[in-house]
Order: sequence, then C-alpha cells, then structure tokens
Amino acid sequence: MPEHPDFTPSPNLLTTQEAIRLITIFQSAGVTKLRLTGGEPLMRQDLPEIAQAAVDLNLAVSLTTNGVLLSRRLPALLRAGVSGINLSLDSLCPHTFSLLTRRPPQVHERVLSALHDAVTEPSLSVKLNVVVMSPHNHLTLPDFVRLTESHPLSVRFIEYMPFAGNRWKHASFVPYSEMLRSITHHYGPLSAVATHPNDTAKYFRVPGFQGTIGFISSMSAPFCAGCNRIRVTADGALKTCLFGEHEVSLRDIMRQGASDEQVLETIRRALHDKHFALGGKGDMFGIAAGDNRSMVRIGG
Repeated sequence: MPEHPDFTPSPNLLTTQEAIRLITIFQSAGVTKLRLTGGEPLMRQDLPEIAQAAVDLNLAVSLTTNGVLLSRRLPALLRAGVSGINLSLDSLCPHTFSLLTRRPPQVHERVLSALHDAVTEPSLSVKLNVVVMSPHNHLTLPDFVRLTESHPLSVRFIEYMPFAGNRWKHASFVPYSEMLRSITHHYGPLSAVATHPNDTAKYFRVPGFQGTIGFISSMSAPFCAGCNRIRVTADGALKTCLFGEHEVSLRDIMRQGASDEQVLETIRRALHDKHFALGGKGDMFGIAAGDNRSMVRIGG
C-alpha cells in the first residue's frame, strides 16, 4: 500500500451500467473470462450485480481481493455465480502484514478467516497471491507452501514489480529461480503441473500435497508472448499491458455517445498498437523509471 494512495473521485468511476456495458462489448468480441480486481473491488456495493450480469453472459467470473471484507460479502458473490477467488496476502505474520498493508495487525486474523471461508467452499477455486520481497517475507515461503498440504489451494509467489508509490528497489527483488531453490531445499523435488500456454504462472506440487504452488516471473522470465489479458481500470481506462503507461479512456468515449461498435473499434486499435513485451519498457529497470499508475489504481 502506498503511503499516500491517490483515490479516484466517485464521479470518475465507471457506473454500474457502464461497467456492464463494457463487459457485454468484450463478451461480444470473444472474451470468456472476467476478473474483478481493484484497488479493492469489494468496496463497490454493486459488485454482485456486475458479477451476475457477467455470469448471465456465460462468462467465468472470478475476484481478486485483499480479503478484509470477503467473509461478509462471500454469500452474495456465490449467489451471483462467482467461481474463483484470488486472495492477496503477503505475510503470515501479523506484524509484517501491518507494515506492508498499513492496517492494524488484528485485520490479519480477519483475512486468514476469509481465506478459510473461501477454501472450505466447494464451488470456489481459490488462489493465494504472495508478492515476495526481501527482507519482509522471502524466508517464509515454506510456511506458505504448507498451506497447500491439506487444502486444494493454489499459492502463487509473485516477483516484486515496480509501480508508482510502492518503493520498489532491486535489493528487495527475489527472482523466481531463488524462490524455487528455497522451496525445493525445504521440501525436496517438486512435481511439475501441466499449464496452458496462456497461463501466467508456472505450477508445481509438493508430492502428497492437495494444492499447488505457482511462480509468476513477470520480471525475470516474462510470459508476454502468451499473454491474452486486457485491463480496464475502475475509471474506465483501457490498459493493454500492466506495465505500459499508455491508456485509452473507454469511459469518456461512452459518455460522449459512442456506439458499441465504436467502443469496440477503439479497443481493437489499442490492441493493434500494443508493445510486444513489458509495455515497451525493456526490463524491470525501464519499468521503474517510467510513470505508470500505482498498482492500487490499476488492479491485480
């Protein structure tokens, strides 16, 4: 969490109907999956309505959340048809959690309770996202892996990526190869799990464990060639790459009276102009030198 997060005024955010309209347009162009992210998507009271509209269009709908409000809102999300939860939790230690999130340590227990509620819900696919940072949590990876022993949970270790306000520095960066070495040193050889060409993570399993572990190596081994993802921010900006600074406001053209076909053509042009890798930044140092949004204003 940045020290001074730049929150977007409510009138600048997509309305419920604008969000549903964009989902409908993307679905008409062949999109089959929708992930509702943030900031924190559960801050939106209309989230079940948006999820239900997407499910009614036969989209597979999942959610990325910090878990603070999840237990209270999970029943409504399940009724709406949400089938996947990605819960972001960078530490199993309340003190470190508080340091990273700028929330009281007691909130940590609420997030762990939400994780339990999610993994014990048989209709949900649950992933735990862990951004690995030295010295905060890079020595605790085996503890996270232990969570996969008795639950069909996927714990995904994510390389620390530079964004505005997150005080990224190379000294805190832990590459995928080092994470893997640490875990195999503790648990022994891992079993590889088959993945799809468009997957963002490399998956493994500790033999005998129910769940899996994944590594998202965005910086040390980018997967840009297989990327089939596109982002629309809460204020309606189209980002064809997480790391790219270029944005196109779909909100503005809708509010100016654009037809669905005109919106779709704007999306097509943006995709045509997309850089092949890392938003054209070259590497993590090029990204760090750029002027992208903070992650809380892009979405996970």
